[in-house]
Amino acid sequence: MRRARWFLVYAAVFGGLVAALFVFGLTESRVLGFTGLSRLLAAYIQLCMAVLPIFILVTTVRSVAGDREAGVFEYLLSLPVPLAAWFWGKMLGRFLVVFLPVFLAMTAAAAWGWSRQYDIPWGLYSYYTGLLVSLSWCFLGIGMLISTLTHSSDIAQGLAFMVWLACVLFLDLILLGVLMREVLPVEGVVAIAIANPLQTFRTAAFVLFDPRLVLLGASAYAILDLFGRTGYMIWALCYPAFLGTLSAAVGYWVFRRGDLV
Repeated sequence: MRRARWFLVYAAVFGGLVAALFVFGLTESRVLGFTGLSRLLAAYIQLCMAVLPIFILVTTVRSVAGDREAGVFEYLLSLPVPLAAWFWGKMLGRFLVVFLPVFLAMTAAAAWGWSRQYDIPWGLYSYYTGLLVSLSWCFLGIGMLISTLTHSSDIAQGLAFMVWLACVLFLDLILLGVLMREVLPVEGVVAIAIANPLQTFRTAAFVLFDPRLVLLGASAYAILDLFGRTGYMIWALCYPAFLGTLSAAVGYWVFRRGDLV
């Protein structure tokens, strides 16, 4: 990992985000009753939502397609390692690489807050860690699926960008604005919205400091009536992880049954 320049840049980005939040005095501000480290973590999780998915997709789609294009794919598969161990081992190794800097940056923020005698919101810290694990695994699985379906790194990266763009375009404001023009029921619009892992992640981050989801407007009633606050928090942890596992499993099935060379 230390020899990979992209990893060093990636680690510097998330470390720099936390440092910037401290420099700009975010721990001293108060929003909706949240101050100190809670406010910083809330801002950090929103920044992760913007940066983490596209980075994971763009780097992960090269895992299989890049090896095939570089001409080392056949050599790697000739090693005495089962296909399942090779595929899932590559995915788990990639997960550690993409998740570790994000987690360490958040842990460093908690350690700094503890040294300054801030109250550490361990519940918030633990749940945000779970959300980041789920989000990372989700887009990692999608990236592995794209990588097995394509034979060119350029095509894989183009598809990865299109997937990320679709998720961004279907965040709540645009989705509600477009779909409600078609006179769809609110429940149907909300169901489509929470099928988007980015929207699920974003709404779960809101739930912790806005239990009634005032920021989402009328759609909050459908979400809270369907799940409840606790139910939605569980959904936000489980659904992206399930989607990532399903995508990776389909990718492995395609990889195992396809033409490996």
